[in-house]
Order: sequence, then structure tokens, then C-alpha cells
Amino acid sequence: MRVLGVLGFLLVTALAGCGGHSASPESVARAWSNAINTGNNDAAAKLFADDAQIVQPGHVIRLHSHSEAVAWNAALPCSGTILEVVDADETATVTFRLGNRPSGACDGTGATVRAIFRVRDGKIVLWHQLGNESAAGTQSI
Repeated sequence: MRVLGVLGFLLVTALAGCGGHSASPESVARAWSNAINTGNNDAAAKLFADDAQIVQPGHVIRLHSHSEAVAWNAALPCSGTILEVVDADETATVTFRLGNRPSGACDGTGATVRAIFRVRDGKIVLWHQLGNESAAGTQSI
């Protein structure tokens, strides 16, 4: 059984690198959402390119390193259940319904927000929160 597991891992690894294609923006956004929803800030951070740009209402920052990406992901107060994904070229626009994270309570549970994920070479280079669709104020994912 262990050999089968190793072979499966090698097959998945080979397919992921096959033909120079990288992960789609949708698959990266879904992987990020899953990592956030399970409280795995390190896995979420690994999906960001160095110098990724973060745009949220009122501010813009750059994540210059993996440790900055971990800290930014850890600071997000909410998880997000994906309701819709619109995938186009290098971007995916994702609509989320906000909920609590394993690390604490969300300040906008039930609100709907959208974020644009621009992905290059399988890494997020831009994460742009478009805003709150269903509640007063602006909550963050």
C-alpha cells in the first residue's frame, strides 16, 4: 500500500508540472479558501508569490516574504464559503459567504464579499477584495 501512495504522489506531481502549465486561478483560489477555512495560514501563505499585492478597502500592501504572507493570512478574521467563481485568463473573481475561522469569531458572519485573485505560475500575485455585498460596513475575509 505504501508503494501505491508514493506512486500516486509521483503521478500527481508529474501531472501538475506537465507541459509547463500551472494551476488555474480558480484552483488556487479554492486551495487558498480551504487553507483559510481550516486555519492553515502557512498553506495559505505558500500560495502567494513574493511581493504579492493585497488591496482591501482603505489600504494596499505588499507581502514581501513568506513570513509576511503567513502573518497577513493569520490576521484575517473570517473564513469564506465559496458561492461563485468567475475564471478568466490569469484571474478568478470569487464570491464568498463569510463565517468564523477556527482561530476566532468573524466580525461579518453571513455577509457576502468578492475578491479577485490574479495568479501567475500557480501563485497569487494580486488579492483584491472588492467589497461587501450584503451587510453594512466592510468586513474582511
